[in-house]
Amino acid sequence: MTEEVKRVYAFGKDAQGNNVTEGNTSMKAILGGKGANLAEMANIGLPVPPGFTITCQTCMEYANAGNAWPEGALGTIQEYREDLEARMGKKIGDAEDPLLVSVRSGAPMSMPGMMDTVLNLGLNDQSINGLIKQTDNPRFAWDSYRRFIQMFSNVVMNLDGDLFENAITAMKHARGAASDTDLTAEDLQELVAEFKQIFAENVDAAAYPSLVVDGAVQFPQDPSVQLQLAIEAVFGSWNNPRATLYRKQNKITDDLGTAVNVQSMVFGNKGNTSATGVAFTRNPANGEKEFYGDYLVNAQGEDVVAGIRNTSPIAELKDVDGLEEAGRELEEVFVTLENHFRDMCDI
Repeated sequence: MTEEVKRVYAFGKDAQGNNVTEGNTSMKAILGGKGANLAEMANIGLPVPPGFTITCQTCMEYANAGNAWPEGALGTIQEYREDLEARMGKKIGDAEDPLLVSVRSGAPMSMPGMMDTVLNLGLNDQSINGLIKQTDNPRFAWDSYRRFIQMFSNVVMNLDGDLFENAITAMKHARGAASDTDLTAEDLQELVAEFKQIFAENVDAAAYPSLVVDGAVQFPQDPSVQLQLAIEAVFGSWNNPRATLYRKQNKITDDLGTAVNVQSMVFGNKGNTSATGVAFTRNPANGEKEFYGDYLVNAQGEDVVAGIRNTSPIAELKDVDGLEEAGRELEEVFVTLENHFRDMCDI
């Protein structure tokens, strides 16, 4: 996987458990802050889900060519995708046992306007069956598909998020459900169909001719199309008005670009023995040495900061039935990170 200009870097382990990470924390100008830190965490032995990072320089090549891909870049991304699939022993979009990935932006420094995360990429009308088969958990699978369509539509296609939130609210009212977690697998399957309809009605066919099937826009079923559109949206976010204005106000050069991190998924929404959260290795308000933050059981992504359900303190995680081991492991990670970076870390 070598080429004259190195555009993609792997991180994490291979199928045999060997670290194959190609970057480190000093490479923020190339891998962005997120990619460089993912690489560093993999290098110090933390259980980082495997993935790859597309460089900030590739973003600038793409932007400077009028949003056209530099020669060979898509081929290199495909090589690294196939390498990730080999490392995980699963294929993205596979109907029997699918690999799902997240797509995240990561500029060399944190700034507003960068694209939000897309989770569960690789789900489609075939791979959903593989996810159900592998997990024996239809509710989890349909919830993940519902979330993917919602995030992809909002973050990648710029559709109004309220279109989807209103549909969820209407479904909860119709079912007498107090929370999203009270919706059944059948309810979520119905929402998936409704979300695909919202997508079809609101995406401009002229702007996305590749998504037109039999004369109508359809939610993309091909994982390669899903991935390429998500990566292009990350690159596009570098030059959105909010990010551009921030750089101008803070005298940050426009030619840094943003990296893209494609990473195998782990799930916080599999039921009551999985969770998502945000944490600090100590209290950020006063520096007190305590594990600080919040988590939410059976949730994913932005749920923990969205205020849709009450969160719990991260320090209590190791006392929760079914999550004791995760809580202990997380505290070990906190200690490892602080000792390595010699600074408070947020996770």
